[in-house]
Amino acid sequence: MPSAIKVFNWVATMYKGSVKVDPPFLFALGFIALFAIGGLTGLVLGALSTDVHAHDTYFVVGHFYYIIFGGMGFGLFAALHYWFPKMFGKIYDFKFATVSFIVLFVGFNLFYMTMLILGWAGMPRRYYSSLPKYTDLQVIATIGSWIMVGGLGMMFGNLLHAFFRGKKAEANPWGGATLEWQIPSPPSFENFEKVPVITHGPYVFTKEQKE
Repeated sequence: MPSAIKVFNWVATMYKGSVKVDPPFLFALGFIALFAIGGLTGLVLGALSTDVHAHDTYFVVGHFYYIIFGGMGFGLFAALHYWFPKMFGKIYDFKFATVSFIVLFVGFNLFYMTMLILGWAGMPRRYYSSLPKYTDLQVIATIGSWIMVGGLGMMFGNLLHAFFRGKKAEANPWGGATLEWQIPSPPSFENFEKVPVITHGPYVFTKEQKE
């Protein structure tokens, strides 16, 4: 129930919102999708009739990483891409970040979705070897892990390149209306030279801000 409520809340925040399909938004969507899959597979392990079959199999491993890496990891990547310009005053390559997200997302699902299938097929975890009938799916999972690592390398490589050689970031690259986006990037030590005057709410976007 808590997972369902939170996923609904996260999706509902996009309703009538100023949605821009930039890298932080893509990683946030990936986080919601993967966390939802992790939550739904948790229902299988929480019901006695199905847990009897899936208990201590690769299904548990797949479920765990959909929650931990798919949830926490992609949420962290979304925040990192969102706050990077403000923290370091540099902007990364948006197109390359988008490609890295796609590669990472595809590799992640190929890796861990295959584990869910392997577990449902009966493959136990914590065994150093397994039956030959699981070989094909294990190969697919291995290829998925390589793709996922490639996506991670592309993502961090893009951010490191931006940190050392990236172009200077604007103060407000996302068109935000809140105070943190009204100061230079990176912010000065005192943030504001004088006490800011608030003339609108946090969700009031003027024409200038949208542009």
